[in-house]
Formats: sequence, C-alpha cells, structure tokens
Amino acid sequence: MGRYRLTIGDKTFEVDVLGVQGERARVLVNGRPYEVRYQTLTPEARAAAAPPAPPRVTLPPRPAAPARPEPPAAPPPGASGASPEPGAVTAPMPGSILEVLVKAGDQVQAGETVVKLEAMKMENDLQAPFAGVVKEVRVSKGDNVSVGEVLVVVSA
Repeated sequence: MGRYRLTIGDKTFEVDVLGVQGERARVLVNGRPYEVRYQTLTPEARAAAAPPAPPRVTLPPRPAAPARPEPPAAPPPGASGASPEPGAVTAPMPGSILEVLVKAGDQVQAGETVVKLEAMKMENDLQAPFAGVVKEVRVSKGDNVSVGEVLVVVSA
C-alpha cells in the first residue's frame, strides 16, 4: 500500500504499510511485522497536506540486540537502485532462505537462480545479475534475512 522512511530523533525506520482495516494497519518496520492503530486526518487537514501523512506508528520497545549484525540501510525509495557492491544479490524483502544453489567459486550465468527465498509464504528465485564467478556466499539454508541484505556476491 505504501512505503515510508520515518525519522524519530536520530533513528530512521523503513515502514511498509501492508494493509489497512478501520483504524488498524498491518505494517513492517525495518522488516518486522506489527499491527498498529492510527487516526485519519480531518478532510480540511487532509486537503492541506501534500503529500498525505503516513499513518502514525507506535513502536514497541526494541528487543535485545540480534545475533546477526543489522544490514546496511536500504537506499531511499526512488534512489538509483544500486546494489551495496557490484555483483551483489540482495534480499528484495524480509524472509527466510529456503535453498542456496551455489558455492564460492561456482560459474554462473546472467539470470541463473542462486538463492531461493521464502517471503510472505511465497518462494522467490533470486538471480545472478550477470555471468561470472561466485565470489562470496553470505547466507545458509534457514537464515532469516532483511531487506537489502547481501546474500551472494558474483564477480565478472
């Protein structure tokens, strides 16, 4: 439904609005799902706002530090879409690694599936951006990944 970048104090959050029903919304905040309540602006305020404000999100307390380091922040919407490094195959959405089809040193063709990612109960084939050699494999079967996380690196 919409993607927003919210900055609260010195912290930035990537927010995807997945669905809205009444005054409740299902959202992903930095790849984690939440159900939130929000209030709609009055018609007069809505007409004056350009663009419309995203739903108000109340974040729960942050859990203990994760075992894996956080991946670098995804580029802002509308950015050039450049990968964090040339040849990087990144997670387009948060999910779980179903299968890693390559290992370091393997030859791959452009468009060849290198990783299978399960996200939102769907299997997604992630492909090599160009023909080359697999330089690095940074994930294993069963790993949970975040948006923009580098999974495999291919060198020309």
